[in-house]
Amino acid sequence: MLYSFLLAFHSFWRWVVLVTLIASVFRTYIGKKDKLVFSRKDDQLRLLTVISAHIQLTIGVVLYAVSPIVSYFWNNFGKAVHERQIRFFGIEHITVMISAVIILTIGSSKVKKQDGDYRKHSTMFFWFGIALLLILSSIPWSFSPLTSRPNFRDFSW
Repeated sequence: MLYSFLLAFHSFWRWVVLVTLIASVFRTYIGKKDKLVFSRKDDQLRLLTVISAHIQLTIGVVLYAVSPIVSYFWNNFGKAVHERQIRFFGIEHITVMISAVIILTIGSSKVKKQDGDYRKHSTMFFWFGIALLLILSSIPWSFSPLTSRPNFRDFSW
């Protein structure tokens, strides 16, 4: 029951992370290109993006700990490492997503330390852009030929 709830919530929360991250990258790209002021709204979006990603990571780590797929992966490593979907959830997904959140966090910290508006926008665009690409590459999209999962899960028990 906990696993089903966490899986549905993790699936739902990815959209919060994606929306805030895409909005951050877009806003900061425009800010950089048009040499706009790094506003309070930009800073709030930066923080909201990082917080949403950290919430997602926390849910993901708990989900990882209770997942029957991950349990199978570690208990049958020699065989499971050769099974694409099992390996994806056992090691690839969590490794890339942790890396993306680390990059997002480093980028956020670097933005706060920048002096000028252009440098803030440039720094945020670079680091958040890398995190976005990593996240997009490691989501098990419904259309993925490698590892496919529903884009939306319901909370039914």
